[in-house]
Amino acid sequence: MITLDSDVTRHGDNPEHANQLHSDLNEIWGNPRGLKALTIVNHTTLGLRFMLTGMVFFLIGGMLAMLVRTQLAFPDQDFMSPDIYNQVTTMHGTVMMFLFAIPILEGLAIYMIPKMIGARDLVCPRLTSLGYWCYLFGGIILTFSLVLEMAPNSGWFMYTPLSSNEYSPGLGSDFWLLGITFVEISALSAGVELTVSILRTRTRGMALHKMPLFAWYILAMALMIVVGFPPLILGSVLLELERAAGMPFFEVAGGGDPILWQHLFWLFGHPEVYIIFLPAAGIVSTLIPVFAGRPMVGYGWVVFAIIVTGFISFGLWVHHMFTVGIPQLAQAFFSAASMLVAVPTAIQVFVWLATLWLGKPKLKLPMLWIVGFLVIFVCGGLTGVMLALVPFNWQVHDTHFVVAHMHYVLVGGMFFPLIGGLYYWLPLFSGRMPSETLGKWGFWLTFIGFNTTFLIMHWTGLMGMPRRIYSYETGMGWDIYNLISSVGGFILSAGIAMMLVDIALHFRFGKPAPHNPWNAGTLEWANSLPPSAYNFISLPTVETRHPLWDNPDLPRTMAEGQHGLPVAGHGRREMWGSDPLTGKVRETIHLPGNSWWPFFAALALAVVCISLLTSVYLLAGIAVIVSAFFLLRWSWENGAHPKAAPDAEVKPGDPPLHSRTMDGPGLWAMSITMLANGSFFLSYLFGWFYLWTVSPEWRMPDTSPLSLVGLVAAGVALTAGALIAQKGVQRLRQQSDKGLAIGMFGSSALGAIQIAVTVWVLLNANLEVTETTHDAVIMVGLLYVLLHAALGCVLSLLQGLRVGYGYVGAHAPFEPAVVNILWRYNVVTFWIVVGALAVLPRVIGS
Repeated sequence: MITLDSDVTRHGDNPEHANQLHSDLNEIWGNPRGLKALTIVNHTTLGLRFMLTGMVFFLIGGMLAMLVRTQLAFPDQDFMSPDIYNQVTTMHGTVMMFLFAIPILEGLAIYMIPKMIGARDLVCPRLTSLGYWCYLFGGIILTFSLVLEMAPNSGWFMYTPLSSNEYSPGLGSDFWLLGITFVEISALSAGVELTVSILRTRTRGMALHKMPLFAWYILAMALMIVVGFPPLILGSVLLELERAAGMPFFEVAGGGDPILWQHLFWLFGHPEVYIIFLPAAGIVSTLIPVFAGRPMVGYGWVVFAIIVTGFISFGLWVHHMFTVGIPQLAQAFFSAASMLVAVPTAIQVFVWLATLWLGKPKLKLPMLWIVGFLVIFVCGGLTGVMLALVPFNWQVHDTHFVVAHMHYVLVGGMFFPLIGGLYYWLPLFSGRMPSETLGKWGFWLTFIGFNTTFLIMHWTGLMGMPRRIYSYETGMGWDIYNLISSVGGFILSAGIAMMLVDIALHFRFGKPAPHNPWNAGTLEWANSLPPSAYNFISLPTVETRHPLWDNPDLPRTMAEGQHGLPVAGHGRREMWGSDPLTGKVRETIHLPGNSWWPFFAALALAVVCISLLTSVYLLAGIAVIVSAFFLLRWSWENGAHPKAAPDAEVKPGDPPLHSRTMDGPGLWAMSITMLANGSFFLSYLFGWFYLWTVSPEWRMPDTSPLSLVGLVAAGVALTAGALIAQKGVQRLRQQSDKGLAIGMFGSSALGAIQIAVTVWVLLNANLEVTETTHDAVIMVGLLYVLLHAALGCVLSLLQGLRVGYGYVGAHAPFEPAVVNILWRYNVVTFWIVVGALAVLPRVIGS
């Protein structure tokens, strides 16, 4: 036991102490009101903000869908002009995929994960706050293009050359590229946050194999976001550089290839399908055992299926490209992989059915939505296997059959479980029970309307109706089917409206919920209803997968302070830091409090985005510097800083504060961030070699324009700086900070030398970045290493200063180890860039 047994007993026997502890914790963790509400970093509030904002965007996307169905209800309609129709369809897909589906699922995960794993918050709360503001500002910028009638019109996938300057000369594509990149920052922030929190903040005893299945699904989703989103960010950066600066990455005449955009987009796009599906499946795996009244059959099989799905999903992207002319061997491989992914999905379906079969199911309102999901998703999966067959895919590609399949998989596979989960967790949000009557009306209208809309679209697709056409002639045979689909769409809208009215009324008129109203077994129901800002007065020891089933008295003993960390006198926000595998407690994590810095940083980034849209590049540059200042100022308030944890005192018997160790969660956060960074870098290398080997007009000079001597000299300086940083960390592990500040300053100076030499190489290369793709790709690679070198310099310089202020040293050795990860990454990527851009062309030739 880490907490002293005598104290545990005393807390449990003294209700007045528990009340005082509750009051003290509220003082530390509570949310401010008024303008200061913008500073909130608490996961409960931010999770709700994500979900509510996502629902607003869902309503916008739904209204756009109704405009589409109105236009297609009858032949020869002129309800919308072709250009407006293209804008509406593009924005419908964009809003639903980027501004609704992923953010609302991330919001649910942000809200639920700490409560399910026995933590008081996520491990990097300010990162969560930054992610929300980036999501909100990016979404506003993107949707505002509709108001200006300047929305993108090239499809939600923005295929080149349709989205390039020649065919999209306005700002529509720029709104999409800049807005989506802004939103992707939010998604990556949540991916890093959730991964580290699940691995490193589970309550004492919750080993990896005892974790709730929902946490497994969210862990897989978060890691897939970290690896899957950077390729799209790279593609967006390259396309915006092509549009704004004339760099021909996707223009054949300059040596580019428009198919490269499709590869980068679907390297993100197909994992995204499973990023959306997995959290929804996690909701299903959470609800079915509760309403079946028994543990999940085959827990290990479900975990296996989750992991396999995550891996296979990254090998499927080309099945969206069967008609672009890829080699037959590649078609066969990706066709087989596309059918193979049905196996882990089938495992989950059979496990769910087996659990229902062996239990005593209760068809309560949340379970009704799960049954609807099972019906719709299985149908969508069957049409997915059909589309995996290349000959069939050729016949129905770009028809309404694909549109119908996509909605069956995404809407049926995500929306129905999401609503079931919201109804299930509503008592946790509000302390009130949902209405069975209104809820069932909403379900049946939604279920009937959905199938009426999209089941018919399979038939119109098989009859040859193309997707993305704004009108069609009478006599094509599609008239009655499109009318039925449109009527179904409005029935679907009525069902969703009924559901939203039900949820809104429930907060005012719903019956008060009893404690643990569904008799669930997971820790989130050990909270008060609704939960406090800190979740738990004391953090329990959990050694089973269903702690509330095995110990129904656990919520009471937790509320009485009979478990871990029942102290608040130090004024810190604290929770356990645990071993990623065993769940044994390693350290006491102290979290930062409410802060303006995430809001200010996101606001500055929004100014960057708007300035780039309006071509005010000077203002954009100033805003970049301002946002960097806010982020660095944010990083200053860490560790032993007076606003973080100026003292290292902990209760006798408790583990040390994480900032006084060498293995805190910040190391994991930096490592996962570098994993995302590495995915971006590997996507860049993929683009370089793809264009080199495939682009028909690729032009490589006989001699490399890059000075190999200069690059080697820069690499030597970088490597020397990394070795000095590594040496300082090794001394800290030996509890010695001798020469630490000088070492940090020395690393920063060597990094500055690397920057100077690399800039000299770049300036002397005389690259024609607007003439040839070869030179443009080299420019991007060198700018990438320069940006990372500058970041390494600045962070090392700050570390040296923090040593002088007493925030870093043998007493607080944590931060240099975090910065050292960046130096290692910079060394590896720089030498790879040298090899790929300067050495290999000299060896192989053009």
